[in-house]
Amino acid sequence: MSEVIPDPSRAAYPLAGEYDEMYAEDAAPRTHYEQVHRLFSRFRPEDLRTRQRLAERRMVEEGITFTLNSDSGKAAGERTIPFDVIPRVIPGEEWKELEAGLVQRVRALNRFVHDLYHDQQIVKEGIVPRRMVIANRYFRPEMARLAVPGQTYIAVAGIDLIRHRDGRYYVLEDNLRCPSGFSYLFKSRSLMNQLFPELAFSSRIRDIDHSLNRFLSVLRSLSPTRSPEPVVALLTPGVHNSAYYEHAFLAQQMGLHLVEGQDLVARNHRIYMRQMKGYRQVDVLYRRIDDDFLDPLVFRPDSMLGTAGIMNAYRAGNIALANAPGTGVADDKAMYVFVPEMIRYYLGEEPILRNVDTYLLSRPEERDYVLDRLPEMVVKETSLSGGYGMLIGPEASEEEIESFRVKVMCRPDNYIAQPVMGLSRCPVLVDGRLTPRHIDLRAFVLTGADGRPQAIPGGLTRVAMREGSLVVNSSQGGGVKDTWVLGS
Repeated sequence: MSEVIPDPSRAAYPLAGEYDEMYAEDAAPRTHYEQVHRLFSRFRPEDLRTRQRLAERRMVEEGITFTLNSDSGKAAGERTIPFDVIPRVIPGEEWKELEAGLVQRVRALNRFVHDLYHDQQIVKEGIVPRRMVIANRYFRPEMARLAVPGQTYIAVAGIDLIRHRDGRYYVLEDNLRCPSGFSYLFKSRSLMNQLFPELAFSSRIRDIDHSLNRFLSVLRSLSPTRSPEPVVALLTPGVHNSAYYEHAFLAQQMGLHLVEGQDLVARNHRIYMRQMKGYRQVDVLYRRIDDDFLDPLVFRPDSMLGTAGIMNAYRAGNIALANAPGTGVADDKAMYVFVPEMIRYYLGEEPILRNVDTYLLSRPEERDYVLDRLPEMVVKETSLSGGYGMLIGPEASEEEIESFRVKVMCRPDNYIAQPVMGLSRCPVLVDGRLTPRHIDLRAFVLTGADGRPQAIPGGLTRVAMREGSLVVNSSQGGGVKDTWVLGS
């Protein structure tokens, strides 16, 4: 059989100046990738193309889709998520440090959110500016002094990590409102087990299936009732939402009731589901809609997605919401700058994971510095996610750069800037051969009423499918890989 793995020393797989997850600088496969490299080297290109097509067909058959958006930000149609069959492999010791850093970060962020809605000590001591809290679009005064089950505001967190060309991991973003990607994590593993059983079952890969049980246990632990079998429902915006496949997948896998706002009704400060046999009280609501649409009596009065009265039931302590309303104040991109100080302040520890150097454009000296270097910077709108409201200086035209300059000068509080980080690369399969693409890692952390965060081993590796691109978001055309954490 001919080898599909190109010889990096022949420049077929360029390595210079980039950190490659599979290959070391001497073009040899890294130790933890040797088994994967050995197996894929034995396949003919046509055999790999066949398995790649099989994976794509399975994605179509199961309806694993996401809404793709155009450059204007408008929906450009629905498509299957590109799935690449070359796994991303993380050594056990490397994951151990990542896991400790993720747990530390989520503990501090949860303490921060609780503090903001109670005593605001971190604000009073001048560590976080008051104006950044009050002006934050995700700060919810309605949550002030409200008792949250187990003081757990962030039951589900999605922390985006990158590995820079220096080989170190950095936190890029904290996603704390309604982080998505769980379904792709579990489906990626399922596909790899089907397509490459000889590899998947011969490697020492940490299991992730039990994480669904952990997720269910986390949600149940938040229940305000003492029932051994609390009723847990997943609130979805409906079939037209870009992540609806995920909502349906999680509800089916965890045995949750999948509901829309119109399926719920508030009575006597309690929330009930409409069922064929009558009404059934809901104890925990895992909501996949933003705060604005949750309750038209409290937030947006024109919302048709939520249910009137949910917040009254929440205040009365008759239902738990995951994540709690108002958690978005902590994943605002400007608030990200202060997370290392939060860790020191609340935990008395030094941060294990690094932040990317970030400039607050509300600060005149930092704004001037960035405006002089816009072609070298990534500029992000603080309240947006999914790759929207962002300028990547080295890839932008002069017109785009000048347009962003005007936006920043008009509303500097709305933007932060970061130097362009060289995301690590991992091989993807293109026409039966391996070619490098940039990747990141969305790690998921679950926290129940016991306040003890646990990270799902590995998380979701997202891939920038366009050559040279640094944008990995699914809504912008990115794909996914299975992520293997090796056991010790």
